[in-house]
Amino acid sequence: MLIKAVKLLVKRRIRYTGNPLAVTFGNMMKYLSTLLCILISGYCQANVVNGRVTDDKDQPLPFATIFIKGTTTGTTTNAAGQYHLDLPPGQYTIVCQYIGFRRTELPVNVNAPTQTLDFRLQPVNMQIREVVVKAAGEDPAYAIIRQAIRKRQFYHDQVKEYTCMSYIKGTIGLQNVPEKLLGKKIDKADMGVDSTGKGMVFLSESMTKISARQPDKIKLEVISSRKSGGGFGLSFPAIISFYDNNVTAVITQMGPRGYISPIAENALAFYKYQLEGTFVEDGKTVNKIKVIPRRKQEPLFFGDIFITDGDWRIHSTDLFLTSDYQLELMDSLEIRQTHVPVTEGVWRVKDQVLRIAFNKFGFRMGGSFVNVYSDYNVHPNLPAGFFDNVFLKYDTAFDKQQHAYWDSIRPVPLEPAEVKDYHEKDSAAQADRDSAMSKYRLASLQKKQKPVKVMDLLWGGATHKYYFRRDSAINFHQLYIKGLLKSLKYNTVEGLALALEPEFTINTSGESNLRIKPFVRYGLSNSHLNAYTEINFQNTSKISKRYGRNDWKLAGGKRISQFNQDNPIDNIANEFYTLFLKENYMKLYENWFGNLQYSRTFQTNDRLTVGVNYESRIPVENTTDFVFFRNDRKAFTPNHPQELAGVPFEKHQALVADVSFTYQPGQQFIELPDRKIPLGSKYPTFKISYSKGIPNVANSIVDFDKWNFSVQDNMNFKLLGEFRYHIGVGGFLNDKNVQIPDYQHFNGNQTFYNMKYLNSFQLAPYYQYSTTASFYTTANVEHHFNGLLTNKIPLFNRLKWNLVAGANAFYVNSDNNYVEVFGGLENIFKMIRVDVVAGYQSKQDTRIGVRVGFGGILGNVVKFNSR
Repeated sequence: MLIKAVKLLVKRRIRYTGNPLAVTFGNMMKYLSTLLCILISGYCQANVVNGRVTDDKDQPLPFATIFIKGTTTGTTTNAAGQYHLDLPPGQYTIVCQYIGFRRTELPVNVNAPTQTLDFRLQPVNMQIREVVVKAAGEDPAYAIIRQAIRKRQFYHDQVKEYTCMSYIKGTIGLQNVPEKLLGKKIDKADMGVDSTGKGMVFLSESMTKISARQPDKIKLEVISSRKSGGGFGLSFPAIISFYDNNVTAVITQMGPRGYISPIAENALAFYKYQLEGTFVEDGKTVNKIKVIPRRKQEPLFFGDIFITDGDWRIHSTDLFLTSDYQLELMDSLEIRQTHVPVTEGVWRVKDQVLRIAFNKFGFRMGGSFVNVYSDYNVHPNLPAGFFDNVFLKYDTAFDKQQHAYWDSIRPVPLEPAEVKDYHEKDSAAQADRDSAMSKYRLASLQKKQKPVKVMDLLWGGATHKYYFRRDSAINFHQLYIKGLLKSLKYNTVEGLALALEPEFTINTSGESNLRIKPFVRYGLSNSHLNAYTEINFQNTSKISKRYGRNDWKLAGGKRISQFNQDNPIDNIANEFYTLFLKENYMKLYENWFGNLQYSRTFQTNDRLTVGVNYESRIPVENTTDFVFFRNDRKAFTPNHPQELAGVPFEKHQALVADVSFTYQPGQQFIELPDRKIPLGSKYPTFKISYSKGIPNVANSIVDFDKWNFSVQDNMNFKLLGEFRYHIGVGGFLNDKNVQIPDYQHFNGNQTFYNMKYLNSFQLAPYYQYSTTASFYTTANVEHHFNGLLTNKIPLFNRLKWNLVAGANAFYVNSDNNYVEVFGGLENIFKMIRVDVVAGYQSKQDTRIGVRVGFGGILGNVVKFNSR
């Protein structure tokens, strides 16, 4: 009992939760005395059984399964085949098994502090059973797989709820790093590798409690976690179940459609099977079946799956994914699992090893993620309300454990390289913290900054940090100047506009920062100087992190703006069309303005925004017709939107108040000791907004009330692809005085380039459909097939270009409506999307066009970052 108590204490499975003020001194001394006796007893009786697991040629077997017979207490060997087990005194039978080798059981009498028990495993002698071969010559594996498919749903639903502990160790090492990437030299020291490009770049381990309930409830509680050099380790167990029809391999980015299980309901349509042999283990016959994909470029596994005879359950797996079978980002992923009985008739995964390999752009790396599951309870009787909106919760002391703690709970021994990595990086991190307050530290940080080069000022951007000491930490202010050439603008109103766009971030208290962004812009053609400043204040204190965040923005000065304040055309596209094709799509006006905005981001990630904006609006005209290639057949259009030629735009003042609220129900969270981080939800996002034009205040003439309500979502149907939509309705409750900038504009696009796929109309003119109607509705829908159809086309499927199709539409009235349909290809070079679009509007000819943007595995990242 004492040893059991020690193990519980060490694993932090019990805690004192009473009121500390109610504990008397005598009770406290009694509690401490008892704890001391337990610790002394545990220290005196601590025993370790360790050893090596090798094959018949004395070669180590990495990640072999070791456990105490009749329990799920056990471990996994490391890459060198080494293991250790902490056990109290007594008689045990230790089981060792490894895929492809005969399971071995050895008795041991634990009666010494350290004992060695080595395992030398023999390859299994595969026996081919006598079978009756049908006329069609079907392999006997098919009969076994059919039985496993029939039992799949039973095993999937067999355990209604369970809890277990999961130890995770992840390592990633680089074997090669290129000298340059995209022409820029790579600093190998900054990447943590040596001069040859080799080194360990990631090492972490954690202990997590898993609680799950059918059909889709799961909660993870991180007991402890560490990462070499400090920071968050990997604490999310990769729970991969081949009893699912559609298997998610670690993260959806590795395969947005998921992967078809070898025993899925429709698996026979996707796989071929071969019975490689059978062997007997612990009285059960186990069938080794080779899994062979019928076609490449489908989301399929290949390798071996082991099925027990009679009960037709999964015994173990050794399955692979590669880029030939729709694995993205990585070159290969191996999934090895061992299943063991945890109670009568119930088997669960005992350990799981993921091995990854990546070799692209001159980078070559490999890694492994070892999951060891233990302490299964398949009847935990979890209370009602246990599964709340916290998906992943970190213990208050998850990162405070010392080395002795990890040595006591770690089921997988560290390898020499891992011990070295922990020692070197943890020591360096500690030295860094120790020197953080010294004057030499400040000087060192200042000197380590790279000098600003001419090309930084002209193109790449220049950054300089100003370090200072505050309280018990070193903080810094930062100055950033955008590259001057990138700040250049060109349009027919200003001509060439020279711009300066610095940004100064001030750390005001260590828990908040102030960002000051001046904008200075001078048009060489119209000789107008526009300058304004934007000030953003963000509170990042612990209280704000836990209960929400407040953001304030104050801006004012003189600027030049697009009539559609959604900025439907960006500067680069406008410059290309103006200078090369003599098309001036960007329509502008100048304004003296003042803007105050407050945003409250709640803990649930819902967001309330309230703002007021005052503008003194000034019309401007074209002042230049310069182009690179003269074309007398074309002429620039006036700066006033041609489609709104009948709507006057004269100098006036406008005071407009705005409020909006964004809400997504069902939000889940990662809970840290000091705050919650929203993780997302399976439900749509709703947004409602309202704008009020306020007349007769500060000479404001605008008088209107405008509203909008929208809903959007991304729905992943796995094998069938992903459906995305954005639906909106709105209108003007009052339109007594609406100026052009306050109209409802539908984001058109007359250039070849598009980014706002779910918030634009790819062929519509920018201002033709602008309205002040009392009601309108919009719809943007698109379906990403993610290889569902294109992977059926021979040769073409090797490109991994995926089909996307959809439609965009809005309706105001019978004379003002628009519909367009499109089909295209995305994931071109992992990031490009090309659409062919047909646009229809009553009483007008059909428009046909091609649009290019970002889409695919990397393209979606670019779009997200741009937002």
